Amino acid sequence: MLLVVWIAVPLLCLLVLGFLAYGVLGALQRLGREAEGLQREVAPLLAQAQQVQAGRAAGEPMGDQPANTSRLPGPAQSPA
Repeated sequence: MLLVVWIAVPLLCLLVLGFLAYGVLGALQRLGREAEGLQREVAPLLAQAQQVQAGRAAGEPMGDQPANTSRLPGPAQSPA
């Protein structure tokens, strides 16, 4: 009877470790796919930010008006 326990316990441990390894590897693969998807989504924004930065470094004026100078009604203005 003791021999069965000595054989069953290591086999059960190997089985549990196998399930854990399978789960961790699957999670790593999913994480890699999510990172690739995020990279694809962020790439246009990164390119735009680099263009703006290059334009600013070259001294080009901004194309749009800054957000804090837009004409919003405030305490000194009435909402027409």
